[in-house]
Amino acid sequence: MKDFFKILGRFIPPYKRQLILSVIFNLLSALFSVVAMLFMIPMLNVLFQKSHEIMNLVPWTFTKEAFENNLYYYITQIKIEYGVLAIMPFIGILILFTTFLKVGFTYMASHQTVAIRNNVVKDIRLQLFNKLMSLPLGFYSEEKKGDVLSRATGDVTEVENSIMSSINMLLKNPVIILVSVGAMVIMSYKLTIFVFVMLPIAGWIIGKTGKSLKRKSKVSQSLMGSILGILDESIGGLRIIKAFNAEKSMTNRFEVETENYRLIMNKVRRRYQMAHPLSEFLGTVVIVVLVWYGAYVVTDQNASFGGATFMAYIGIFYQIINPAKQFSTGFFNIQKGLAAMERIDKILLADNKILEQDGSQSKNKFEDKIKYNNVSFGYNDKKVLKNVSLTIEKGKMVALVGQSGSGKTTFVDLLPRFHDVQDGNITIDGVDIRDIKVHDLRGLMGNVNQEAILFNDTFFNNIAFGVENATQEAVEKAAKVANAHEFIMETEDGYQTLVGDRGGKLSGGQRQRISIARAILKNPDILILDEATSALDTESEKLVQEALENLMSSRTSIVIAHRLSTVRNADLICVFNEGEIVEKGTHDELVAQGGTYSKLHELQVR
Repeated sequence: MKDFFKILGRFIPPYKRQLILSVIFNLLSALFSVVAMLFMIPMLNVLFQKSHEIMNLVPWTFTKEAFENNLYYYITQIKIEYGVLAIMPFIGILILFTTFLKVGFTYMASHQTVAIRNNVVKDIRLQLFNKLMSLPLGFYSEEKKGDVLSRATGDVTEVENSIMSSINMLLKNPVIILVSVGAMVIMSYKLTIFVFVMLPIAGWIIGKTGKSLKRKSKVSQSLMGSILGILDESIGGLRIIKAFNAEKSMTNRFEVETENYRLIMNKVRRRYQMAHPLSEFLGTVVIVVLVWYGAYVVTDQNASFGGATFMAYIGIFYQIINPAKQFSTGFFNIQKGLAAMERIDKILLADNKILEQDGSQSKNKFEDKIKYNNVSFGYNDKKVLKNVSLTIEKGKMVALVGQSGSGKTTFVDLLPRFHDVQDGNITIDGVDIRDIKVHDLRGLMGNVNQEAILFNDTFFNNIAFGVENATQEAVEKAAKVANAHEFIMETEDGYQTLVGDRGGKLSGGQRQRISIARAILKNPDILILDEATSALDTESEKLVQEALENLMSSRTSIVIAHRLSTVRNADLICVFNEGEIVEKGTHDELVAQGGTYSKLHELQVR
């Protein structure tokens, strides 16, 4: 339970007002619940014709004796004037009134806890999404996408259904139990001591039963992550699955995971379903033993209270049974929720190495040059870049060529700090990029990647993505420069047409031109192109290449390319091989050297 209270301590403080109000309303509800039960005593005494006749009022004080004396005084007066039967409606009205107050305050308390629960769940979702947006790309290379989705959806829902649903239990049930036990102690401390001997035994049994639930829940949630991962891969790769007749293979893989999930969920659900019958049975055991012991106390010659009081005592004790049963069910719920919260915390508490240092500088303009100074970087134990140095002058086009896996993409990913250098440093205008505010640093740059990343939104919003208050005129101008305006206007709703999931309604060339229009609208000082034309047919490549030339005009550009024909006019070409720059120069200079670049050129012109 310590972990449960730690979680509440993290998320509840902003909602202290609702918390305090809920406790106050629950306290009033519990008090009127006990008062309603105490009003049963005179009703039972009247029924059994054992009501006391009190002829004198005493001053009202907060004591049991004063309250009991004056209540029986009014009952006696009604009985004398109107007869015994008239007493029953009088007491009934009192019971109804106190019950109305009880349920009213119960609703008001629940009204507050609903707000707390929904607000906390919203906060968890927002924190989780913000963290996912802020984590470096390296985090996702080590995590399965399906598992991340499972934590952000299923695990948050599990926390809502378990931990957050237990808030009402936590705020309501202890108050009911404390008030009821206080009344029981006042009525008979002997019986109450006996109750407190029995209840811990029942609680210990319930605790032992739910001990393994947290571990099993954690395994089941991990398996759900695997299932979501297979679903995502299968839908994303459906074209390949069908092309290779691999439907059966993927179905078998999915069936294995769902069968494992079924088996573990059988164990979790069966253990969870044991909570209610077990607590009900143990509660009944306690009541049976209590009635037996109570009968012994009542029939004792020196008994301090009679049968009617004992019946009211049983009624008050019975009000503890449901809260106690909810505690046991809540204990099982909390174990499941804690397992889900542990998985969520793997994201929320993940180390974000891409942080701004204290005193980071603002920078809104690129003025001189970019310098890579003896930069090294690796994933785990594998070095991807080894002591690389390069100077990129403002307004120049620098091309990066070389075999796949030679470090080109990692080289450009270090510039916007998608990863941080491990050795050496990168400077812009003489300032280490780690000393520049991340938002400002990335604001200097625009990216056009090999895979054009579009969102299931309109053409307008995809082009204006990341640009605040973009006008229709500016968006259309960017689309015209990118050779995209014509095909956009041919669609049904023009710039308000949805492009489909990941731009699925568009061809590859159209997606790429929308991506280029986005970069044009942003108007960055530094442009990064990563294989922007490699996946296109000849006609689309020509249109995209023309759009790229419009985009790169008078801009500092870093271009990754496999097709050397696209970088012939670069001011500087750098040839990468196994994490190092092995050659530098213009196209003509590198061809004349007869080295690695020359060999690549010969292979492509044959």
